[in-house]
Amino acid sequence: MEISRRSFLKIGSLLASSAAILEAPDTIAASAEASPALKASELAWLEAHSAEAFRGSSWGLPWAPGSLRVPQLAQLALSDARYPLQSWPLAYWPDGSLKWTAHALAPAADGAPPPASLSLAAGQRAAPASSFVSESADTLRIDTGKLRVSLSRRGKALFDLIEGPGQSQAKSAHLVALVDVGGEAENESRVREVYESAISELCVENAGPARVVVKARGSHRRADGREVLPFTVRLYFYRNSDAVRIVHSFVFDLDEQRESIRGLGLRFGVPLAGPAHERYVRFVGDNGGVFAEAVRGLTGLRRDPGAAATTAQLRGERLPELKAVVSKNLNYIPAFGDYSLQQTHPDGFSIAKRTAAHAGWLHAASGSRAAGTGYLGTPAGGVAFGLRNFWQSYPAQLDIQGAASEQAAITLWLWSPAAPGMDLRFYHDGLGQDDYAKQLQGLDITYEDYEPGFGRPYGVARSSELELQLTAATPAAEELLAISRRIQTPPQLTTSAERLKQGQAFDELWAPASHTPASSELERQLAWCFDFYRDQIAQRKWYGFWDYGDVMHTYDTHRHVWRYDVGGFAWDNSELSTETWLWHYYLFSGRSDVFRLAEAMTRHVSEVDVHHAGPFSPLGSRHNVQHWGDSAKQLRISTALNTRFFYYLTADELAGDLLHEQADAVNRLQQIIAGRKVGQKAPEGPDVAHQAAVSFGTDWGAVSAAWFTEWERTGNTQYRDKLLASMATIAAQPKGFFTGGGIMDLRTGAFLITQDNSIAVSHLSAAFGLPEICSELIRAIPDAAFRKAWLDYCVLYNASAEEQTRALGKPLGPLNLGQGHAKLLGYAGRELAQPALRQQAWKQFFKGQAGILGRSFVRQRIDVPQVLNAVDEAPDVSTNAVAQWGLAAISLLATAAAELPGS
Repeated sequence: MEISRRSFLKIGSLLASSAAILEAPDTIAASAEASPALKASELAWLEAHSAEAFRGSSWGLPWAPGSLRVPQLAQLALSDARYPLQSWPLAYWPDGSLKWTAHALAPAADGAPPPASLSLAAGQRAAPASSFVSESADTLRIDTGKLRVSLSRRGKALFDLIEGPGQSQAKSAHLVALVDVGGEAENESRVREVYESAISELCVENAGPARVVVKARGSHRRADGREVLPFTVRLYFYRNSDAVRIVHSFVFDLDEQRESIRGLGLRFGVPLAGPAHERYVRFVGDNGGVFAEAVRGLTGLRRDPGAAATTAQLRGERLPELKAVVSKNLNYIPAFGDYSLQQTHPDGFSIAKRTAAHAGWLHAASGSRAAGTGYLGTPAGGVAFGLRNFWQSYPAQLDIQGAASEQAAITLWLWSPAAPGMDLRFYHDGLGQDDYAKQLQGLDITYEDYEPGFGRPYGVARSSELELQLTAATPAAEELLAISRRIQTPPQLTTSAERLKQGQAFDELWAPASHTPASSELERQLAWCFDFYRDQIAQRKWYGFWDYGDVMHTYDTHRHVWRYDVGGFAWDNSELSTETWLWHYYLFSGRSDVFRLAEAMTRHVSEVDVHHAGPFSPLGSRHNVQHWGDSAKQLRISTALNTRFFYYLTADELAGDLLHEQADAVNRLQQIIAGRKVGQKAPEGPDVAHQAAVSFGTDWGAVSAAWFTEWERTGNTQYRDKLLASMATIAAQPKGFFTGGGIMDLRTGAFLITQDNSIAVSHLSAAFGLPEICSELIRAIPDAAFRKAWLDYCVLYNASAEEQTRALGKPLGPLNLGQGHAKLLGYAGRELAQPALRQQAWKQFFKGQAGILGRSFVRQRIDVPQVLNAVDEAPDVSTNAVAQWGLAAISLLATAAAELPGS
């Protein structure tokens, strides 16, 4: 098979005409042709409490083509100039104008909380302050005005020293991993191995007047030099801030059959001075309660130290002179130097303390959910510390050691050493499925696509967010609660749905909620769907270090549980675009709880459900009892399409890394043949080393999203050219998208033009982001042939057998997911200005084929003793159906609102 001369010339012409589609990065900055006057972009906090205890925030904004160019970026100013602002490009339109910009907001110098709303517009910005980082060959030094930080480029420490207000300090922060080696048998001993961080690279990733981001990369090193568990850690410093935000990510690369992580954490030192009865420990509960003690407590003694002393100690203040009857016997009052808060279950934590390592632990307190925030310090200063999503990502732990000495240590355990080891072994022995025929039989009964060696967790990743704040004194309870709320729900600036739409954010298959009488019932049902899943997460306890952020796939009405233990029916892994549905519903509704759930799902899917190292990287894993367990390793799960939402709305650097990781993901399809069990073969011929079989649906939808994102972010024309070539050669196929797939030349992105007129169509092709990315491509890139090919697919997939026969020579036969595919008709009806198609779209949507009918949105209560705990269920609801229903509803309200019955 070869590319025909006509197609080759067409590709060449398209590439030549697109030479100016995206200017090279060095010419973009010089491109300053006139743009329309910029209107103010109104900004507001995602949550109402975000302004309290504010220590900095970053966010993204979209811009319509031609409305903002790079030279104008420096002119953007906030409505309140007290708050340092920093702006930089995130993505470009093909004409070189800015598509997405990122912005960082730092606290005011006087510490005043930012207002509830701000605006960003062209204006008179104050003379920009210089960055507050200085570099040498060996060290970095940062001065925020509230913190002075020293970091070494090599060694084990993420930072050497942070000096804060008063006498507060944090020293020698490093990572710790405990690994148990050995078997499960009672008589088989285990060996505990200790690893500490070894930094291979530490650099300034982003620096400006408002913030500095330091990126550290390395591995955990054992004493004998073995390195495992590669990590990336970012430290965020904002001007005028006394806090540092830390984003930690690691990749699992152990032998799960013989090794298990028993502890994984961040440890740093806190120097302490003064008497033990003026050293204070705090822990915060998720209910707003605060555990508050002194290392050496003076209350409850046989001899009363006096009201002034006890009051001061309870407040964490310096004590007045003690009564002689107490002061002469202080050495007989135990000083409890070690504290441990352990959250080993989402509904239970305990606090214990002891005097020293040689002594036993005393139970101090218990509770349901800890907020993951603590404090250690003296009246002259200390450190508040916290781990985000603490109980949601159990087992987690906070340890304070040596608080009775001059040098205490604090460890924020991402995986608690008090919990059992991290057991990531596959959950069954293969059940005799040693060939493809048996594996297909297994798939038929449990929906699990099993294959030996494919269910390993090797290469999966997990991120955590931590924060340290240095204080001049012991924070009062309300102040510590405000710090804890900030850590758990970081302040996030956003803009209105209308402004996002005006800036052409993402695809064209969404619009802000209109709140009309005709749309009210659909809006109610959309809210019902989200609320149901939000509540199911809470009721079913879908939490845990490796699970938080995901939801289940299908329900078991007999047991009244989701099918957590049945093959491919368990964890959803974003099957049929659950993640896209959540982000579209956020764009539609603007609800903060939707944003936070979508954020958690993006973190989970892009990290846990994707292999980042090893033979399957960087592909994702299909839905399964274990997130990595299925042998179907697919681009449709790792697709950049979903991560783009979170990245562009927040400017999150880790998400940016994961997007870049997908840029060449299509190359892995050379080794992982998706249809290998049903006869699909690898390409053959002289160019086989540069070819892969790529479907035009789930595969190319992910490939095009990755290439488009890499192009618009970096200006790399290699990805532009591949994208354009792939679009041109899909359109040039005899049946366009209905050809189903083809052989791609991985060097150019072009598909071979088949001479076969056969048709291949799958109901899944448009269920994993293909409609969304096609709408973006059609808007951004002028290619009439590709637009026609896609609109033909949108119309004919949903057409009658007679219409399909006239256009394609034969009917497509019975097809699935009719309700979800109604959005294709709505989009085509708008693009082709055909109201009849839009009317047909609504009829097809409300028919509900392979979807959900309105009467299904009903919960029923299942009470004990039928179940262990009372729960709500909706028997007609599945995650696949809800995701496709929600996407179709939001899309049709955007593209065919005038044709909605009752409008």
